[in-house]
Amino acid sequence: MASLDEAAQAFLALERIAVCGVSRKGGAVGNYIYKKLRQSGYQVYAVNPNADSVEGDTCYPDLAALPEAVEGVVIATHPKRSAKIIRDCAALGVQQVWIHRSLGTGSVDDDAVALGRELGQTIIPGGCPMMYCSPVDLPHRCLRWFLEKTGKLPV
Repeated sequence: MASLDEAAQAFLALERIAVCGVSRKGGAVGNYIYKKLRQSGYQVYAVNPNADSVEGDTCYPDLAALPEAVEGVVIATHPKRSAKIIRDCAALGVQQVWIHRSLGTGSVDDDAVALGRELGQTIIPGGCPMMYCSPVDLPHRCLRWFLEKTGKLPV
């Protein structure tokens, strides 16, 4: 099994990424991740079944509605929704999935993690892409350091 550093590098080497869990109101974790990936040059798609646009861009109701295939998906939804998104990823051939979590439970659901691994996907069960996406801001560098020191980075 790859370390989190290796898995994060592989995930961030992708070009097309969808973020499930963006909010039309802004201020949600998914929005921050979406904006960071967009600013870093990724082709990124917003996914929320209740929004037509997010952060000034088109928002799609689900992964199947995206205009092109994505290589990776960030899940930043309620944990109860993670398993469905994992199944949607598998149906579309998406092999790289990052389930967001920082200090709280975030979007991680143990059953969803196990399901993704059973389906042969590479699952990052926690942490945040912003802890690795260059340039990393000071709060995310500190968060990464804290999670490393407390043994709470996912494996």
